[in-house]
Amino acid sequence: MAAAKLKGKKEVDSSSRGKSSKSPSGIDLDDSYLPVVKSNSTIDASDEKWYKLTSLVLTALAFATRFYSINYPNEVVFDEVHFGKFASYYIQRTYFFDLHPPFAKLLIAFVGYIVGFKGDFKFDNIGDSYIENSVPYIPLRALSAILGTLTVPIVFATMKESGYSVPTAAFAALLILFDTAHVAETRLILLDATLIISVAASILCYVRFTKQRDSPFSKLWWKWLLLTGVSLSCVISTKYVGVFTYLTIGVGVLFDLWQLLDVKKGLSMRLFFRHFIARLYSLIVLPFFIYLGWFYIHFAILTKSGPGDGFMTSEFQETLGDSPLAREARQVNYHDIITIKHKDTQCFLHSHPYQYPLRYDDGRVSSQGQQVTCHTVDDENNQWEIVPPVIPDENNKLGRPVLQGDVIRLRHLGTNGYLLAHDVASPLFPTNEEFTVIDLEQAQAGRFNDTLFRLDPYDKKKSNVLHTKSSVVKFLHVPTVVAMWTHDDELLPDWAFNQQEVNGNKKVQDNDNYWYVDQIVGLNDARSIYVPKTVKKMPFLKKWWELQGTMFEQNNKLTSEHPFASDPITWPVTLGGVSFWTKNDTREQIYFIGNIFGWWLEIALIFCYVALLLADQLSRRRAVYILNDKARARLYHNLGFLFIGWCCHYLPFFLMSRQKFLHHYLPAHLIAALFSAGLLEFIFSDNRSNDMKSDAEIKAVASSGEESSNKLAVLPYVSTLVLLVSILVTCFVFYAPLTYGNKGLSPDEIVQRQWLDIKLHFAK
Repeated sequence: MAAAKLKGKKEVDSSSRGKSSKSPSGIDLDDSYLPVVKSNSTIDASDEKWYKLTSLVLTALAFATRFYSINYPNEVVFDEVHFGKFASYYIQRTYFFDLHPPFAKLLIAFVGYIVGFKGDFKFDNIGDSYIENSVPYIPLRALSAILGTLTVPIVFATMKESGYSVPTAAFAALLILFDTAHVAETRLILLDATLIISVAASILCYVRFTKQRDSPFSKLWWKWLLLTGVSLSCVISTKYVGVFTYLTIGVGVLFDLWQLLDVKKGLSMRLFFRHFIARLYSLIVLPFFIYLGWFYIHFAILTKSGPGDGFMTSEFQETLGDSPLAREARQVNYHDIITIKHKDTQCFLHSHPYQYPLRYDDGRVSSQGQQVTCHTVDDENNQWEIVPPVIPDENNKLGRPVLQGDVIRLRHLGTNGYLLAHDVASPLFPTNEEFTVIDLEQAQAGRFNDTLFRLDPYDKKKSNVLHTKSSVVKFLHVPTVVAMWTHDDELLPDWAFNQQEVNGNKKVQDNDNYWYVDQIVGLNDARSIYVPKTVKKMPFLKKWWELQGTMFEQNNKLTSEHPFASDPITWPVTLGGVSFWTKNDTREQIYFIGNIFGWWLEIALIFCYVALLLADQLSRRRAVYILNDKARARLYHNLGFLFIGWCCHYLPFFLMSRQKFLHHYLPAHLIAALFSAGLLEFIFSDNRSNDMKSDAEIKAVASSGEESSNKLAVLPYVSTLVLLVSILVTCFVFYAPLTYGNKGLSPDEIVQRQWLDIKLHFAK
């Protein structure tokens, strides 16, 4: 009898599936396809005050964690060298090149402008003092801190609008609020605070849009659809990884349109295309024009020649007026005496009458040739004559300009020898080639070819004339195809006066292989007279298209190894981080790392979710219906949408060959926080179908008059959240000295924090 009763119950449930009316659990199945559906918790008007109060408390805590000790350190930290520098260039209106779109950089520059920053400080090196250079760095950092603060209530509001309880919404916000990576990244002069809040706003606006599904084309429906598009434009206008947020929202929109196409919906094709066009305009067309608008402002501000000229074509460069840099730029001719500077380390190519030692410390044998180094002091040993590769004749007479792309030779004035690279290991890099200087007799005889170097510019048009200051090139050794390179992370020993090593880098595509001619020594001809150049016009779309191509080209070249680069497989479990800043005297440091407990909890819940999906699918194959319809709608649609969002923001990085860093995971982590809180509430809810309940339980639910049987076990759930938050906050406090960098730690304290692959300074 019991078996017959259970069988009959299953038949009834099975027959009700597929109908467009109400399911046995009382949810409208026609609406369950939406990416966001209400969870087990419904929001009563009486609960609204608790949502508001909790949101205010969370916002205050977020403000405190982001603004705490924001004035420290009063020195340049990590990538502030890039994004602070870009703000300076905007304020001085000098053209620069960067891989990212301009929106967030324009925000930083705008704040700098309104607080009176003149842009004369260029953020050249990590550790440069803001105080000594009178830089208003606190307002610049405050922009990121404000955006990081506002991200927390946006996360809370997203969970609230999705129908989750106050504890669930608060837990999602706390995963962001007390995350060390989010705090570190959103209190410095960086782009990620703008990126993350834009991602969060896009998801919130799309959630609000889906809640207007019963009133299409109403004012509120249009409002949240358009705001979704505006938020998406902010994401893609900050970093191109914003395309992953587009992909996330796009999956929801396509699924939405697919359901609307169903004839059971009763929509005519004309009305369906109206839905399609509305989404196309709001989520694609409008954001694209906003995105273009930021580039228009970018070009309108950067009207003067600057350090980014060398990345662009000569036609583009002709649209830029003279800047102080351009005024100092002079045409380089053959037989000029020049000094050459490395673009990244700003040191001079140098040689002196001393030889490499016979043997290095590791036992390797050198060529014992004349040392070639890089020196930070400008002296006569930095002077080189730029010589054509053939004996001078009528085509190589004095006054002939050097073209970018030419093959040249460099004669060292102080020792009267020629620069040479050969297949001998360099002092510090056994895999790289040694650079040396050989005498005139050898240079003109059997080793002539080894003295040939080709100038490889950003602009591949060989008709471009080489200029001091503005022309950035690689010196590629013709016979062995290595790029002249130097580095300042390790200096040569005393036998080379602790100067920088110069060697031949086999990774010719690396972006740190670039040099430029700093000045022409003793220039006294017509070139020494400044003649203002004529500025030409170039259509905006043509400039934008050229810049896009250069941005993507340079982005694809970021394949060189970096000491803090990491593989995506390590990100969700935050195996290692990035050293942002150190101070030897006080043993202080800022180390970028996620809240280990929070990140591990999120990835554990993601695996739990996949297991739940597999269990549900396998059980239903055997006609065992464990979950009720409302629970399955939440599992597949609400949580499924967030799970897809996490996948869209994380998995594509496995396909990229460029350098990847831990901060690339932050948008995925944001979505994982929303997902994790939602899944925890799901786990602590009674999601069983009537097949899994006794008759007494079914009658009890019916007699109680509750809207849904998906009741939340409040006491066990809240107790669990309190425990999880306690561990989360403890982990945050434990790593706070590395997040804020305002407290020196003893070696023992540092060793205690070296979990997993975390490598900290001052551990000894």
